[in-house]
Amino acid sequence: MRIFEQLESEVRGYVRAFPAIFDTAKGSLLFDENGNRYIDFFAGAGTLNYGHNHPAISEALIKYLQRDGIVHGLDKATVAKKAFLQKFHGTILAARKLEYKVQFTGPTGTNAVETALKLARMVKRRSNIIAFTNGYHGLTMGSLAITGNNFYRDEFFGMRSNAVSMPFDGYFGPDVDTITYLRRYLQDASSGVDLPAAVVVETVQGEGGVNVASVKWLQDLAQLCREFDILLVIDDIQVGNGRTGSFFSFERAGIVPDMVTLSKSIGGGMPLAMLLMRPELDQWKPGEHTGTFRGNNLAFVAATEALNFWDDEGLTQAVQHKGALIEQSLTALAARYPQLDARVRGLGMIWGLDIPSRGLAREVSREAFERGLVIELAGAEDNVVKFLPALTIEEELLQEGLAIIDAALAAVVERRGERIRGAA
Repeated sequence: MRIFEQLESEVRGYVRAFPAIFDTAKGSLLFDENGNRYIDFFAGAGTLNYGHNHPAISEALIKYLQRDGIVHGLDKATVAKKAFLQKFHGTILAARKLEYKVQFTGPTGTNAVETALKLARMVKRRSNIIAFTNGYHGLTMGSLAITGNNFYRDEFFGMRSNAVSMPFDGYFGPDVDTITYLRRYLQDASSGVDLPAAVVVETVQGEGGVNVASVKWLQDLAQLCREFDILLVIDDIQVGNGRTGSFFSFERAGIVPDMVTLSKSIGGGMPLAMLLMRPELDQWKPGEHTGTFRGNNLAFVAATEALNFWDDEGLTQAVQHKGALIEQSLTALAARYPQLDARVRGLGMIWGLDIPSRGLAREVSREAFERGLVIELAGAEDNVVKFLPALTIEEELLQEGLAIIDAALAAVVERRGERIRGAA
């Protein structure tokens, strides 16, 4: 690992949690340069919903390159883009009776968020944006302004201008309706909160600790936005693309956002980010918002192939089945180790094991890695062990990974002993 320590910036993060030099990957398995095997419950932070090197996606990419298909095209029309737009419209949008225009932004999720913020402000002629506690929307300047965790923010960055944070569903506990709280701010001309151009929200907060918004809360938020003429932007970058079961995470609530940001798994493992917008919101002048790497044609090829997973209900059913297995396993583990005071929450195939004792979740992740499982953390204090396996993971491999978590918990509990409960 010396070359990385010598030459790569101190900002590197995941390499510290998973100190191995990875070489190959297939499906839900990673192998390092020494041939050691790891089960992947990380899936590229939600980028690899279809696993590593899915054979159909790899074959499509190889064929495209072998025929010298155009790779870089800015926003020119290409065969690869045409195929993707046709597939996305037919398989995803038309099948759900959704009418959206598609804008290809720069290649990462934060590019899609920045585009949504800029367009919302332009259309509504207002600058304020409302986001939510524990929200995560990216680390470029505009996205950072609506990201909650102060680890990523500093006053020197000048980040909080034109952005207000409001309490997410359940922030004050189950008995406080935070939509009523938000409504009061909007109704009161002296609240200090300007009427926003948009409200930006994740239906399940991934990086924020796997916090799941209820159907009623999402429906009430959509109604509130209509009532006050505010654009509703759903950030579906991590929990879209089937992570909650349906392709879009908001489908369970029966709402239709004004805009949707997509990235991560939409590219089938390749860098791709998109903004979906109601057609009447598409008020850009040609070239008004650009980017050198909007429209990665290799990503279009991979994404078109990946969308074949949505030709029927098979993947949705698989996510529901495997998600139930994860929930059952984590609930049993929380009961088996009561001294952890752990809480289980999630939806579909994104789950969190919230362990309040400081530093304990990190010990569990580290122990799991030593036993051959890659799993990351979430939450403001890295207190949540986050389960984010590929949607296509084999059930046997899923069970093997869950057994590693059980063994890791047992090892950490034995090491910590009775100091766990209430430990600082």
